[in-house]
Amino acid sequence: MAAIDDAEIHRIVQKVLGQLSGPAPAAAAPATQPVNQEPAPAHQPELKGGVLKVVAIGADHGGFELKENLRAYITELGFDVRDVGAYNKNSVDYPDFAHEVASRVASGKAWRGIMIDGAGIGSCIVANKVPGVRAGMAYDLSSAINSREHNDTNVLTLGAGLIGVNLARQIVKTWLATEFGGGRHAPRVDKITAVEKQYLK
Repeated sequence: MAAIDDAEIHRIVQKVLGQLSGPAPAAAAPATQPVNQEPAPAHQPELKGGVLKVVAIGADHGGFELKENLRAYITELGFDVRDVGAYNKNSVDYPDFAHEVASRVASGKAWRGIMIDGAGIGSCIVANKVPGVRAGMAYDLSSAINSREHNDTNVLTLGAGLIGVNLARQIVKTWLATEFGGGRHAPRVDKITAVEKQYLK
């Protein structure tokens, strides 16, 4: 008996299904995008003077691997990423890199900053010592959204030892896309700035 090819098998299956449940449904339109490809972000980074918004990113040795992953991911989202180190897994001190990320944001060289260490706490403390910086540590999507909507954070710190890559990506994407809520939150952020100014004498 001659072998039946795939096309013939498909035709037979469709005929049997049609006899059992009426006419076969129309074939679905092909996807416009490969299944494994991440869809384009709903929030596209705005241009500043015709240049993509700059995101400064840094890490110590504990956050190096996550930084490398996020650096590529943030670039895919359409931002101009500036990596301030560390550039390998050799032991370093997180304050050096957190200070560099925060300084770039405070000086206007970067729109936002992201710093990764083992827990995210130490880097958050360092970044908040830099005038003009409002750093927040996020460990889930709610904390990422809240820090932007309520506190207008401009530096995000992450703990590579506390969250995985997939969650870190979701946090970063959400944090970058979330706008400051303004309204009742604006005078509270103004009070944060006022407290800071008291110690800049």
